[in-house]
Amino acid sequence: MIIGIPKETCPGECRVGLIPQNVAALVKLGREVLIENGAGAAAGHADAAYQEAGATLVSRADIFEKSDIVVQVQTPGLNQDTGAEDFANLKAGQVLVGQMDPLANPEFAQQLAEKKVTGVAMELIPRITRAQAMDVLSSNAMIAGYKAVLIGASELAAMFPMNMTAAGTLNPARAFIMGAGVAGLQACATAKRLGAVVEAYDVRPAAREQILSVGAKPVELNIEAENTETSGGYAKEQSADFIAKQQAAMADVLSQQDVVITTAAVPGKKSPILITADMVQKMKPGAVIVDLAAEKGGNCELTQLGETVVVNGVKIIGPKNVPSTVASHASQMYGKNIENLLAHLVDDEGNLNLDYEDEIIRETVVSLEGDVPQVRMRELLGMPELPVKESADEAADA
Repeated sequence: MIIGIPKETCPGECRVGLIPQNVAALVKLGREVLIENGAGAAAGHADAAYQEAGATLVSRADIFEKSDIVVQVQTPGLNQDTGAEDFANLKAGQVLVGQMDPLANPEFAQQLAEKKVTGVAMELIPRITRAQAMDVLSSNAMIAGYKAVLIGASELAAMFPMNMTAAGTLNPARAFIMGAGVAGLQACATAKRLGAVVEAYDVRPAAREQILSVGAKPVELNIEAENTETSGGYAKEQSADFIAKQQAAMADVLSQQDVVITTAAVPGKKSPILITADMVQKMKPGAVIVDLAAEKGGNCELTQLGETVVVNGVKIIGPKNVPSTVASHASQMYGKNIENLLAHLVDDEGNLNLDYEDEIIRETVVSLEGDVPQVRMRELLGMPELPVKESADEAADA
């Protein structure tokens, strides 16, 4: 089994699919690993370190020509800028593993199927206990939540912690985190460590205890919502009426804040607007909004992806690909997620093992043997349901 790691080509992407420690672990299991020259440089991993770990340095062309499994951070399904050439170089029978933005771009699964390439979408790892060590979305979110606070702190014209000095007392900054998933909780913890007074809000009632656990104060708006959480643990999209009531109640909270981090996202859909232009007008001049949902349209109505917009003295920052700005640790986490998934996909003899009775396989494999077997992908593509296969016991009874 040959695993290939090409260098990421999407502008601004500094991560790498596997780091040398992952390579060493895979080589120990008998896998052959090919890595493109310079693939890990932007994440702080030299070619020599990969060679010492047992990888073979090759050209990009060799990666796609010789690999059984190609591992990327951004596959062509997500990398709309430069991914077309990689897609053209994929061969029938290969396995492509990486982030594909499958719920927003289900057509990519169909394109892989047409090429008879097996696609494994890392964003679809189910949130079950035995898959936690493969959960790329949680790894990305943790990094993003941490870095968002640093961005906010660097843009705020004040310090986060309270300080009592001979020149007077410096009051602590107030930080407000909207959304208490993995990113939001990490943002709460980071802002607290920096000395801010931290508050947080999440539509899910279960989030209250989690907010308290990281030292933040839950904000309660007394607005009832139903079905606030999906079976996978993500916040569920709410009605327009609920969002309008939420915005009205949130305006007073926002007017008191120095730094606001927004993290609300609905997989495969545009991010909900939590902060309207009118709400921004009521915020304090000098306040900072860091919108982690910018890549999916933004939680603030005024967010511009990749830009800093200033309205009434309030800075609204829409960062791109935040995990890539912490490339070393982001690659370490991503690589370990991939290493664990590959251990699940490949058996001890080095053969690909795609057991569709396994929930991890069933949820993540979006293309297989020229078809799209993943249920959600088929629904999004308007494809009919696949017939239910008889079990061996059922067939014997018949």
